[in-house]
Amino acid sequence: MKSPVAGYALVAFGIAAVWGIDHFVIPWTDAYLTNVLLRIGFNVIAVTGLALVLGFTGQFSLGHAGFMALGAYGAASLSLHLNIPPVLAVPLGGLIASVAGLVVGVPSLRLSGDYLAVVTLGFNQIIIVIVQNTPFLGGALGLTGVPVATSFGWTFTWVLLAVVFMRNLLKSSHGRAFAAVRDNEIATRSLGVDTTRVKVTAFVVGAFWAGAAGALLGFYNSSIFPKQFEFDRSIELLAMVVLGGTASLSGPILAAVVLTALPEFLRVLGGWLIKACAPLVSAGLLDAPPEFLGRLSQYRMVIYSLVLIGMMITRPKGFLGGRELGDVLMGAWRRLRPSPA
Repeated sequence: MKSPVAGYALVAFGIAAVWGIDHFVIPWTDAYLTNVLLRIGFNVIAVTGLALVLGFTGQFSLGHAGFMALGAYGAASLSLHLNIPPVLAVPLGGLIASVAGLVVGVPSLRLSGDYLAVVTLGFNQIIIVIVQNTPFLGGALGLTGVPVATSFGWTFTWVLLAVVFMRNLLKSSHGRAFAAVRDNEIATRSLGVDTTRVKVTAFVVGAFWAGAAGALLGFYNSSIFPKQFEFDRSIELLAMVVLGGTASLSGPILAAVVLTALPEFLRVLGGWLIKACAPLVSAGLLDAPPEFLGRLSQYRMVIYSLVLIGMMITRPKGFLGGRELGDVLMGAWRRLRPSPA
């Protein structure tokens, strides 16, 4: 049996490493790259929550961005109007989102499949409409004057906490209950398990991490806009979970990294291709570089769709399927390692 002390020591070492990078590496890192790393962190935190709801409990939710919005606006309002420091406002923003998850989950999680998707989609739109029509929250113009407090250290400390918490939860008896509901809800209910309570628990926990991610995003910029949390944001998060593997935790995290960096890669790729066209323009073979090269990053949703279609055809269970990244790497190492003579 593994000692929990070793696990705590490993987490403490990870947090110390994160803050070491924050103090000694990030000040010398390009601001653009730092921005990309922080957005990866926000998405990883949010995706861990959605992976629990969709991947491990089997509940199709299209309202995860609404929980992010509640966390962002709730934490920012507490800091602006009650002078609560951001370090405390972030978990409070997560709690606000989890309360909303409870309110939405209790009546709606008796549904499943398409019906649940429609309800959660409606919840997302209701949150956006309320924010747009509430002057206290800045309305359609957004909430400005938010303290800028999010750093690499705080973001990736929350990333570590989210991943460790979710890993431990999934390895507990609660994790087995989530998987049982996903695999066969009727059989699980026949064994005396309150499947509605299990689903609501997953919904509340997932909402907390979405709210924390939204709060960190809110404290990263000095303003928050409703457009940041519209329907396409929920679709992006959903794509990350499906592409990574709905029965894996590390798969959606890996997909969050890839899909967050993809628009930036496309932007850089477009710049490289434009430069590559320069000799052709000079030789008169082209009048000008093709216009679409400078806008490759704007086509990310189309590329998401094409990638998802390809993945559903070739790997319907996602990058890792039901496996974790560590297991995949260990299996590859065993295959490559020469067998003893």
